[in-house]
Amino acid sequence: MRTPWKKAFMLLFSGQIFSILTSSMVQFAIIWHLTQTSQSAVVLTMAGLFGFLPQAILGPFIGVWLDRWNRKKTMIIADSAIAFFSLVLGLYFYLGDPALEFVYLILTVRSIASAFHAPAFQAAIPLIAPEEQLTRVAGWHQMVFSFSSIIGPALGIAVYSAASLGTVLFLDVVGALIANLMLLFVRINQPKAEAQQSSHFIREFKLGWQAFIKVKAIVVITVVSAIFNVGFMPLATLFPYMTMSHFGRGGYSASMIEAVFSIGMILGGLLLGVAASKWKDSTYISWSLIVIGLACLGSGVLSGEAFMLFVLLSFLMGAATPFFNGPYMAMIQRAYEPAMLGRVISLVTSVMLLASPIGLLMAGPLVDRYGIQAWFFWSGLVTLLAGAYLLARLKRLQVEAVNE
Repeated sequence: MRTPWKKAFMLLFSGQIFSILTSSMVQFAIIWHLTQTSQSAVVLTMAGLFGFLPQAILGPFIGVWLDRWNRKKTMIIADSAIAFFSLVLGLYFYLGDPALEFVYLILTVRSIASAFHAPAFQAAIPLIAPEEQLTRVAGWHQMVFSFSSIIGPALGIAVYSAASLGTVLFLDVVGALIANLMLLFVRINQPKAEAQQSSHFIREFKLGWQAFIKVKAIVVITVVSAIFNVGFMPLATLFPYMTMSHFGRGGYSASMIEAVFSIGMILGGLLLGVAASKWKDSTYISWSLIVIGLACLGSGVLSGEAFMLFVLLSFLMGAATPFFNGPYMAMIQRAYEPAMLGRVISLVTSVMLLASPIGLLMAGPLVDRYGIQAWFFWSGLVTLLAGAYLLARLKRLQVEAVNE
């Protein structure tokens, strides 16, 4: 077993813990601030919309540049940009309460920077880890993300309550600086220059699209994931609203839900890292959607007194999530050449993210009219059906591949 790549990931993930932790603090603190000040699902979903839409629109085009540029430098510059605009918003909060439109603007600019950082990170992983370890590495990544996320909401609400949202935003700057410092010590070998350079932007974009559609299983999962994201992604923004409006609880209960969800993700990521080769990636993906769907359905029928049962269902949703995200990304990283990977990952990410604003635009008015539980119930049903369809469809594709 080769060990240098493991050392590289230890450095990379050690820095990312700080960045993800402080970003999680900021994300939860902003959502809770908007929940308290507006008490409107429309405001929350609009915040999510401004956070998702730029990534969804720009992603396919950004992928072309990612395959041209140095991925390590791209990650550093993008993370620095995110930290800078956290600093700007933090200073604004110290000077006075910023207008809602200004918060939306900062969320938009941070989203643009994230559109470069996230796919650059995922496209760099196959340049470090051996192919047979990609699913296991995906499990590790889910663990790092979840470990930071479990502490983030609790620390975010604690700092927000004790100090201010501005203080939370300043901590995000510190987290980005630590992450970038650790990244400087990680060596990431770039694809060959001749494989990633081209004189025509449109031609490179078309090559990325053509490579993507050649792998039928990835196309099927991406389309189904987009449908699933319409219902499920708004829940990430609406979890605190569910805690406050349906169960009548405050910020610490809301942060506990976030923490329990993240604990589930940690344990799920650990289990995936141990059992990565037990089943096919497609099997993990299908059953994760089925479990998530059942948990959402259950949440949609709970009474206002059943908060602890909601805690349990949130844990199950979190535990199932790594079994979708990890194997799906590992399938993509295996299926495409490194020189093409930035374009494919950006394209896939955009397709899924583009579904999120659609869900957010639908969720705001519907939740205000019919209640938060209705959205949990129907999104759970859609997710359950999506998982069942994938389970049947991917088995059929495997049979067809064997017979060809």
